[in-house]
Amino acid sequence: MGDDHAMQTEAACSILTIDLTAVTDNWRLLRDRAAPAACAAVVKADAYGLGIDPVAPALADAGCTLFFVATLDEGLRLRGLLPQVEVAVLGGLLPGTAPIFLRDRLIPVLNDLGQVERWRAETAKAGQAAPAILHVDTGMNRLGLDPQETEKLAADPALLEGIEITYVMTHMACPDEPSHPLNAAQLTRFRVALASLPGAKGSLAASSAIFLGPDYHFDLVRPGAALYGVNPTPGAPNPMRQAVRLEGRVLQVRHVDRGEGVGYGATRRCDKPSKIATVATGYADGYLRALSNRGVARIAGHEVPMIGRVSMDLLTFDVTDLPEGLVYPGGLMELLGEGYTPDDAARDAGTIGYEILTSLGSRYARHYIGAGA
Repeated sequence: MGDDHAMQTEAACSILTIDLTAVTDNWRLLRDRAAPAACAAVVKADAYGLGIDPVAPALADAGCTLFFVATLDEGLRLRGLLPQVEVAVLGGLLPGTAPIFLRDRLIPVLNDLGQVERWRAETAKAGQAAPAILHVDTGMNRLGLDPQETEKLAADPALLEGIEITYVMTHMACPDEPSHPLNAAQLTRFRVALASLPGAKGSLAASSAIFLGPDYHFDLVRPGAALYGVNPTPGAPNPMRQAVRLEGRVLQVRHVDRGEGVGYGATRRCDKPSKIATVATGYADGYLRALSNRGVARIAGHEVPMIGRVSMDLLTFDVTDLPEGLVYPGGLMELLGEGYTPDDAARDAGTIGYEILTSLGSRYARHYIGAGA
């Protein structure tokens, strides 16, 4: 096993190291901040690109008992990994899927009255009550019961016969902007919806809303991106630990004359005799093309700028000012890590840290360290 691991590392052109202890520490921080509310974990999109197979068991070992995924197939995969935990599927109950949910003990998030009816019919046919989470829309206008559907449900409790509503949830549109007026509006609408469904527990906050204060915590919080190190409080210091480190292997170091272009389109020209390191990572690995001429890398504490466009398999960095011998073929340069985080890359690419993480490609040699690795 050890020899195979070493060979994989040597053969790989890029190495992605994922710190499971950082992930579990982040979950504990959010759990403690939201207490006495319970704390779930959102592990959709392959745990935001970090790998659900190692991440979810590490979170379960840390004490997490309720997990959210986006789709039924993600739910089935997680059920196979963790038979003992609760698994909720945010995408809801599509036609024909109710027997699968019941068979595999998956909790559907019911997003409209049609889904409510399908689940009620399935529980009646099985002769057993079954859990579900009811999703009411309070202003996101994507999934969830609209206000008229919520009123209809509240007026006719028989529509929920045989359904054990474990939580009523909603999802916030602007929680990363604390002063946005929609936050208070959604909070008020959610309280009204909860009051119309007596006895129901509430779940409002995902990652950023946890930091809006106790009024937003209710009975359950559902952090996702913050678990993996994305800053839930943009504009303020990141309270979360970084969970990923991406290193790319140097293929070649070459000297380029003043005035010569680098990369496709010759979008950058050297303004002096320069030394360029070419690294074996590209947009096929999820390193976004929008980082062309904007990204940075680090080596031995030194930061170096990207020069030229991101191509499918290659990046180029200006290493002219580095000490001689520091960059060499076969060596590694840090592309993401403590010094240049997914949030930093997102800023330079004009996107969000969520996209940086979920774009991480399949060609990396993935190494897991820390809890349960």
